[in-house]
Amino acid sequence: MKKVQNTHKSTDFDDLHDALLAIVGAFNRPQRDEIMIEDSGITLDRALFPLLVLISRYGPMGVGELADRVGRDYTTVSRQIAKLEQIGLARRQKNAKDKRINEAIITSEGKGMTDKIDETRARIYDSIFRNWSGNESAELERLLKKFMNDFATLEQNHKAI
Repeated sequence: MKKVQNTHKSTDFDDLHDALLAIVGAFNRPQRDEIMIEDSGITLDRALFPLLVLISRYGPMGVGELADRVGRDYTTVSRQIAKLEQIGLARRQKNAKDKRINEAIITSEGKGMTDKIDETRARIYDSIFRNWSGNESAELERLLKKFMNDFATLEQNHKAI
């Protein structure tokens, strides 16, 4: 009996999954946020950092969606958005289509702060990609976007992932 290798056996994806977990872990480390805050020359409570960045990138965003993205409960994120409002970095508004939804939007002061964060991030990425050849960083970006689009489609179709 001839054995045929299954090229998609689960162990083939172990290294990929490990790499993805390492990336997520690196991005979610509180120490990384503290370094970004310090290197950006801003003053901000570390717990507010990911919320401010998400609001800047994807806002206006519902408080529930923000809570899902950062893995915190709704009430905690709502209190943190209130803190961002108090210091003038974000504000809340009602969603245009559904008035029951409170969403957060960045203020001009918040945008100024996230511009500094973006500059720091660009310096970090420049130092990483400096030694990459040719179009490798563009190829990485293309493949990551493709992976996320396909993953999102799978998630929408199955609702159980």
